[in-house]
Amino acid sequence: MSSTVANGKRKLRSTRVETSSKRSKVAGTASGGSIAKDYSPPSARLSDLGGIEACVEKVLELVAMPLCHPEIYLHTGVPPPRGVLLHGPPGCGKTMLANAIAGELGIPFISISAPSVVSGMSGESEKTLRDTFEEAKRVAPCLLFIDEIDAITPKRESAQREMERRIVAQFLTCMDELSWDKNDNKPVVVMGATNRPDSLDNALRRAGRFDHEISMGVPDDEARAKILRVICAKLRLDGDFNFNALAKATPGYVGADLSALTSAAGIIAVKRIFRQISEGSLVLPEDLPVADGSGEAEVTSMAVDTQPPHSEPQIQSLNQQGSSLPSSFTLAFPGPSGSIAHFLNAHPDPLTEAQLAPLCITFEDFQHALKKVQPSSKREGFATVPDVTWSDIGALHGIREELHMAIVQPIKRPELFSAVGIEAACGVLLWGPPGCGKTLLAKAVANESRANFISVKGPELLNKYVGESERAVRQVFSRARASSPCVVFFDELDALVPRRDDSLSESSARVVNTLLTELDGLDGRKSVYVIAATNRPDMIDPAMVRPGRLDKLLYVDLPSAEERAEIVRTLCRKVPLGDDNDENADSVSSPTQIREVVEGLVKERCEGYSGADLAAVVREAGVVALKRTLGALDRLEGDGAVMSEPAKVVVTAEDFLKAVDKVGPSVSAAQRKRYETLRNKFAGLPVRAKRVKVDEDDKVPDGETMAST
Repeated sequence: MSSTVANGKRKLRSTRVETSSKRSKVAGTASGGSIAKDYSPPSARLSDLGGIEACVEKVLELVAMPLCHPEIYLHTGVPPPRGVLLHGPPGCGKTMLANAIAGELGIPFISISAPSVVSGMSGESEKTLRDTFEEAKRVAPCLLFIDEIDAITPKRESAQREMERRIVAQFLTCMDELSWDKNDNKPVVVMGATNRPDSLDNALRRAGRFDHEISMGVPDDEARAKILRVICAKLRLDGDFNFNALAKATPGYVGADLSALTSAAGIIAVKRIFRQISEGSLVLPEDLPVADGSGEAEVTSMAVDTQPPHSEPQIQSLNQQGSSLPSSFTLAFPGPSGSIAHFLNAHPDPLTEAQLAPLCITFEDFQHALKKVQPSSKREGFATVPDVTWSDIGALHGIREELHMAIVQPIKRPELFSAVGIEAACGVLLWGPPGCGKTLLAKAVANESRANFISVKGPELLNKYVGESERAVRQVFSRARASSPCVVFFDELDALVPRRDDSLSESSARVVNTLLTELDGLDGRKSVYVIAATNRPDMIDPAMVRPGRLDKLLYVDLPSAEERAEIVRTLCRKVPLGDDNDENADSVSSPTQIREVVEGLVKERCEGYSGADLAAVVREAGVVALKRTLGALDRLEGDGAVMSEPAKVVVTAEDFLKAVDKVGPSVSAAQRKRYETLRNKFAGLPVRAKRVKVDEDDKVPDGETMAST
């Protein structure tokens, strides 16, 4: 703890004693009643926090100094901070930080939830605000914490009711009356918390009110490891527990998510212990008596990082309490509860310390808990790591290598790029025919680098209201910076940043300018990268693809014959091909033979097919196999036959032949030629040796989707 905090704690030692029993009457409900409030400091301490050292240091500067040493500000004439706004995603620790600061300093702490201020009766909401601020001034020096402050301070120009405007005006007046000359030089600091800072009224965020704002983003790997160490401080963990590995496996998790993960892991550990004891794989040692009073009996136990939560006297007390249980205590439950019933029958009394010694929570318990706990960032629309890996993508090896050097390596090994003195590209533009895997590539890159991933469809940011589209663009990048390392993927970029010319509307031009400004602002981004995808690069504003923005253009072409075979091989991994027990059959019925036939089929007859087209072929082959199987089942049921086992669906080579006849390419020959021309223009690459000829008869079958030209 810094010397500042230490001095503050010494100075306010008497304050803590006095305020611990201080109670007061404040306005309560609309009925005019009063409720006794306890303003004693919270029990939370800064040692209960982890991974937010920078935020703690900033809060100490803005809160501890004026509350603990107001004489410095009075002597120098410097106006002290009056308000601090904490903002960040839900669960990042805003409320806990406010409680820990007040508890550490030992000062009176008034905490209110903003929605509780709002009343249905006219004037009651404003009166509650006035009474709260008056009470804070009466018990000063004091920290007033308002949670979810956006509920009572929305933008007045967008307020739907007159009452909302009155509440905002009253709040502003109360903040202005906190000046020291109006309160006998007794400091009161107001701390607000919100996850929607942009929704607050602008007058509230000016100097003299909420002077300072502190952003609490999603913690990175190092911060998550520190948070986990604090949360698990009282848990009995396995000796080789790896906090760093667990932190790397929890991208996008905030403090509340990690706490939920720890609770889930504890429940899983308890169930595992019951199961292992019931199955006999874990044998509890007998309670060994002390040999001669000079020392305890030796008990073999696992090494642990932390002290167990209960000491030996506590366990002995539990044993004494449990000794009164009847000896005839028996349970008998059928079914899944049998293991627990067996354990309870075998151990009716509380376990001794010797029996508890080998029981602990393992890293595997946390790994199982990861499958059950979903980070709040994913539920709230923030960024998470996608589950697409390189093994899910066939071919595209050249593009993979380019993306690996442009994004993956700078995220995983930034120190090497700094040592060379170069900066990694802040953005990559993937362009080419539709259905060639541009979106999958972006997801696989984020997965390999273990970076968070935000996917944005270009048109979804556009809004008919003035300024809303620009605000949506800024919010995307603000969210990415709070979730770094992060990959932002813009799909259909041409819809978001078209060429700026005389025909472009003013609102569209503002969106383009906002996005360009955000890309320029990525210089201090640390680990935020942009991947954009389009099939119309000629429609994108040229300023977007200059060096410093999306300066690396990668052409994702239609797959070649060998690449088509590799893509189909990847797509067919989960498709039941033939009979596994018929590998040596003469007919084409084994999985290996069918796979070879299908790969040869797509090489010869699927020229111009994209990856999406090949996926449609595999899907259509499965539909053909299902129709054949369902028809056979209907005939059997019509004959009165009874199935002894579930029907098995098998996809054959004939099913793929029918699928290829039905599914055609989504990119015509004319469009392919156009993409080759654009490739020469934008990428400066030589034209492929095998040119595409445009035939009058080369048309996409009726009903297939055509890419725009």
